[in-house]
Amino acid sequence: MKKAMLSQPMAGKTDEEIIATREQAIKILEAKGYEIVNTLFTDEWYSNEKMKERGVVQIPLCFLAKSLENMSLCHAAYFCKGWEKARGCRIEHDAAIAYGLDVIYEE
Repeated sequence: MKKAMLSQPMAGKTDEEIIATREQAIKILEAKGYEIVNTLFTDEWYSNEKMKERGVVQIPLCFLAKSLENMSLCHAAYFCKGWEKARGCRIEHDAAIAYGLDVIYEE
């Protein structure tokens, strides 16, 4: 089965908005036959406190690095509306294009 990840702007959005957008995107991707690779890192390891304990200085960069690592497992990347305005999403988009992933845009 082919795998896909989500690239989603999160700054300024509530947890509920983030989850609703993710659920809609996951539904679309699963209907296209994709297995979803997680790019929403919510476990304790990625809490601000734990990252600071590990010496992480650039927390957003840590999330981006993990997302790019997970992109290596994917055949496709799905870009949610507003991705063009989010720095991390733009970097993920550049990587997806550069490495030949199928790029899917939210309609």
